Amino acid sequence: MHRLTDAPRIDTDLEHIDYRTTPAYYIDTEQVTDPVVLHLLNCCPTVFGLKKAMVDLLAGHLGIALPEPAGTVEPGATVRGNVVVAAGAVIAEGAFVTGPALVCPGAVIEAGARVRDNTVIGPDCRIGFGAEVTRSLLTGGVFMKHTSFVGDSVLGLGVNIGAFVSTTGLRVTSGPVTEPATEEVCAHLAGHRIATGQTKFGAVVGDGVIVPAGTVLQPATLIGAHTLLYPKTQVGGFFPAGSQGR
Repeated sequence: MHRLTDAPRIDTDLEHIDYRTTPAYYIDTEQVTDPVVLHLLNCCPTVFGLKKAMVDLLAGHLGIALPEPAGTVEPGATVRGNVVVAAGAVIAEGAFVTGPALVCPGAVIEAGARVRDNTVIGPDCRIGFGAEVTRSLLTGGVFMKHTSFVGDSVLGLGVNIGAFVSTTGLRVTSGPVTEPATEEVCAHLAGHRIATGQTKFGAVVGDGVIVPAGTVLQPATLIGAHTLLYPKTQVGGFFPAGSQGR
């Protein structure tokens, strides 16, 4: 079960870890059924390490075996690179998937959806027409049935992404945008700036959160499990688990 726990804030060398930056604050790991996803969550002291962990996992550097590619890739689907489709998963006709990527059992990438670049789609997720996911972990049971974008992010169990929702992973307050990005994105928690170690970091959305249609999540947004978000054009900052956000 999720518990609201105050702990010393994290500093840049991770000597002290604030519980509100750990995967367990956002995701009930006891409910995670997929062994690969659970391994990812357990190997990272903070949510900010999950992007690199996915890169290492898909490159074979974490010492955990990926499932056999026994899933279904329908004729007419476009699949490029190293894409592992586990048994019971489906990449439908008209979907686009570019590896490295892992599609876990029961997940469906539907026609017109796009998944790319070091992404793990957890079990029983549904990615629908016009939805795009990149460099992100979808823990399980995530619904993105409409046009939307999730990048450089972590979505907990049962998260529902409404139509025209977008995460943003790059701050644009210091001059022209460069690619690749060079400026670190920091999160803000209890009045402190928290180093993410990332030049692009979108959002962490905890278990059971529904992100209303049309919402833009600002860089390094942290939304605790079972938070109620009211419709709003832009959302950013930290939302404690079980809170209400306006």
